[in-house]
Parts: sequence; C-alpha cells; structure tokens
Amino acid sequence: MTDKLFGTDGMRGEAGRFPLDAATLRVVGRSLARRIAETNGRSEARIVMGRDTRESGAWIERAITEGAREGGAQCESAGVITTPGVAYLARTLPAHAGIVVSASHNPYHDNGIKIFSPTGRKLDDATERLIEADIYEHRGTRGEAGGESAGAARGEESGAGVAGAADESGAAELSARYLDYLAEEIGGGLRLEGLRVVADCANGAAFRLAPALLARLGAEVRAVHDAPDGRNINHECGSLFVGRLGEMVVADGADLGVAFDGDADRALFVDAQGREVDGDATLWLLANYLDGRGRLEGRTVVATVMSNLGLELALKERGIELLRASVGDKYVLEELLRTDASLGGEQSGHIILPRLGLAGDGLVTTLCVLRAMRESGLALGRLTEGFTRLPQTLVNVRVAEKRPFAEVAEIASAAGRAEAQLAGRGRLLLRYSGTEPLARVMIEGERQEEIERLAGELATVIRRALGGA
Repeated sequence: MTDKLFGTDGMRGEAGRFPLDAATLRVVGRSLARRIAETNGRSEARIVMGRDTRESGAWIERAITEGAREGGAQCESAGVITTPGVAYLARTLPAHAGIVVSASHNPYHDNGIKIFSPTGRKLDDATERLIEADIYEHRGTRGEAGGESAGAARGEESGAGVAGAADESGAAELSARYLDYLAEEIGGGLRLEGLRVVADCANGAAFRLAPALLARLGAEVRAVHDAPDGRNINHECGSLFVGRLGEMVVADGADLGVAFDGDADRALFVDAQGREVDGDATLWLLANYLDGRGRLEGRTVVATVMSNLGLELALKERGIELLRASVGDKYVLEELLRTDASLGGEQSGHIILPRLGLAGDGLVTTLCVLRAMRESGLALGRLTEGFTRLPQTLVNVRVAEKRPFAEVAEIASAAGRAEAQLAGRGRLLLRYSGTEPLARVMIEGERQEEIERLAGELATVIRRALGGA
C-alpha cells in the first residue's frame, strides 16, 4: 500500500524533493493528461496553469507542462495568478483542468500543486489516487531517486525567478480576463470612492491583482508586501500576521485592512480600530447581509469543526443554523452542495459562496464584505457586532505517526478527563493536520486560563504517546 500524496489541499512539500521533484512532476502532468483523455474520449486535453511567486514556481510549472504535453495535452499559462483565478479560467475558457503551483501560506521553500476540474472544483479523490499510482509505478521502475541529479530534480535554471524565464504569451490576457470578471461581474455597481484600504498582498499571487482591483473600483489603496522576490512570500506578512496590518490601518486612518495568503484563496480583515475580523466574523457579517436580503438559502451557514462556538450561538439567536464540516475547503464545499446552502467557510478566512464560484476566493470575499459595508452604510466594526467569541486555544503537536486518537489509550483517557472538566461549558476537538505531521488540540471554554492548561496537558500526553519531537 502506498502513501497518499494528495492531501486536503492538493500535493505539498519541499520544492525539489519527492514528490515535488521534476521527474515526479512530469509524471503528474502526463498522468493527468491521459486521465482527461480517457474520461472525455478525446485525444487532446486543454489545461490552464498558474502559480504564485515562489522561486521554484516557474520550473515546477515547466516540469508539469512537459509531462502534460507528452500526454497529449495543450497547456496555457496564466503566469503569476491566484489559485481561484486558475479555477475561474478552468471553468470559463473552458479547459479540461486547471493546475495551480502554490503552497498557500507555507514558506517559500515549500511548494505544491492543486488541480481543478472544469467546474472549478478540486480534482476528485478517485483521479488523485490514479495519479498517485502512476507516480509510484514510475518510482518503482526508476528507483527512489528517479535517476536524476539533485540539480535536475529541482529543475534549476537561470532566470527561473518570480516572473519566470518564459511565461506563455497569453498570460497577461488570461490574468486580465480574471480581473475583468472580478471588477465587472462580482464588483458590478460597487463604487468605493472615499474608502481607504490597506491591502497586505503577502508578497504572493495577489500582489498585482488586489491593488489593481480595488483602485479600479475607486478605493484609495495602500498596498504593502507587494514586492515579491521569490523568497519573501508569506514572510512576516499576509494572513498569518494580521496584527501588523492592524497597526498600519490605525496609523494611516484607513477604513479597513485586508490580508491575503500566498495564493489569495482566503482573506482576513481588520477594522478601522485595528481589530482582527477572522473567517468566523466574516461568516457572521455575510450571513446577516445575505439573510437580510432573502439570499441565505435555507437560513444555513456551513463552517468547520474549528469554528468558534460563539459563532454557532450568535447565528442560532438569529434563527440561522450552523452546520459543521471537517476541516478543509473541499469538505465545506461538499456540505454546501449537499444542502444547497449559499455561504460557508473556515475560521482561517477561506470563504465559499457557491452561487458565485466553487472555489474560495479572497478577492471575491473582499468585494462581498465591501459591498455589505457600502449598502448598509456601516463600518466594518459595526457589521461584526453581535458575535461574541468564546475563549479558544489551539496547540499543535509534532508527531511521528497519525494513529487514531481513540486507539491510543493514554490519549483517549486524557481527552475524556478534559471533556469531563469542561462539563458542557465548552468543547474539545482533536484532529490531525491534512498537510503536516501535526496533531491539533483545540479547546473552547469560558476561561482562557483553564482551557490553556487543559490543552497543554493533553498536548504533553500526545507528544509522549506518538513520538513527536
């Protein structure tokens, strides 16, 4: 039995090392092209690609393209573009698949690939398993190292920086097509004159798109962390460092700030007072906005098991039901489609509005938040009132193996003791990361000191039982 290479958010790892070495990536491209041909009964597949600003992005894209063309596919590159930008292009060109080269919020030395179907949804599990089988078959015939030198495995070439050595000639046209969609379809009728926005672009995929979009709609924009060099993506900026954005908003006297992650599929906000507006607060704001206009289907919101209990309680007071899915936007989307709900998302700022698209899009989320502000005439801080967050703590524990918690006696016992102490005044959630060797301990309750103590005790037990460093 082989290990799964595709997690909840595609394939991710250190650039240049398996499975993100050039030989393996060529297999991925070739395998995808052949699977598309088999499924569609066509000899040639059309694939659109894009990447974020990591220095490894250009050679990774080239390796996948080489393999895809060997498999009979026609490939087009949008160059540096957001993940949802590629999903949009796959849906509207149309293409048979969209491939994004990105590791989202990870540091620059990591990278990854996400594959989208023509609907804009991420690739189905069955096809991912077939691609994995092709990868392991290739490794079995070539040996573990794939028979390549370290330099070849990394795909090193001079000039393979942020812009890449040889962008496809139509990249600018494809990127402009996505920008037009955002400004004219999602942002149609929205005017932002007189609004001051600080946009933290994370030195990532939105570094051109976000400022251009906001300025096109009339906002006064101060763009920060918008000078990618291939290695500074997410470095002390973007959605993982929202506190610093808050300081800038206050210092500038801006109306709000928005922070994107490296591939801009999610967005977090700060209000004029510099207070963070996370994904839960954004769900609260948008749920009220849609509900007030009769557009919150079923009066239901889909969140994940990580969303704060305070959101569930606040929505319940408004007569809105909160459904919880497993962590990962693909699971949120599955629940949205199953229930025909119109709003879902994650605490991390990944928001999905399926009536607008099936991929989370930080720029779309931003426009929806700004529209709610404009139509209500209220500041962002006012729109988030009424949602009181319960104290929450999250502890990550590095582990050597991911055994089911219930099968590890000492962990199950410690978890039971913690739940007994919470006694209905909070909740405990244990889960493994889908992309890293981490166990996550999340506890909510009435008192911060108590939940931090309980989480620390449980984390110690997990570290001892599962061999984490």
